[in-house]
Amino acid sequence: MAGHGGDVIKELQTDHREVEELFTQIMQATGEHRKSLLDEVTIELVRHSVAEEAYLYPAVREHVSGGDAMADREVEDHAQVERLLKEIEGTEAGDPRLDTLAAALVGEVTSHVRDEEQNLFPALRAACSQADLEALGNQVRRAKTTAPTRPHPGAPSSPAARKLLAPGVGLIDRVRDYVSDRGAA
Repeated sequence: MAGHGGDVIKELQTDHREVEELFTQIMQATGEHRKSLLDEVTIELVRHSVAEEAYLYPAVREHVSGGDAMADREVEDHAQVERLLKEIEGTEAGDPRLDTLAAALVGEVTSHVRDEEQNLFPALRAACSQADLEALGNQVRRAKTTAPTRPHPGAPSSPAARKLLAPGVGLIDRVRDYVSDRGAA
């Protein structure tokens, strides 16, 4: 789920479709394979969330009428997903709780995606020029390349903090991933 190109909405919708495909695989898999797929979806969801919180939601707050409430709801959704991801990260492949956690993750993210695509994206498209949406797409793509790959539910979610801390935390996460062979599918 690196960069796909296009405006911010196209970029994020492509991410959503890729995550949905991973969810299909996760729900069909078992054991170590399921755990490996959950690691993969965690990497992608964390990168996606950090980029949205750093660039998308500030744009929604600035340009969309009622954008503060909309962005606050999305950030809270991210916090809930991040807590689930952290719990999944600490759960062994053979633990029976993993099935319940995976199902909860799929439900939370699916609901979040539906809300973004039905409400937030159309409102943003109506409020911004195509040039602004393209620029946001570029910012989101850049942010995903340096974003963390592991859940950090206690990390600040303000846009300024995400922009400042994410590259350093992301580097540490990628080193940990490399050493542990996590996400090397």
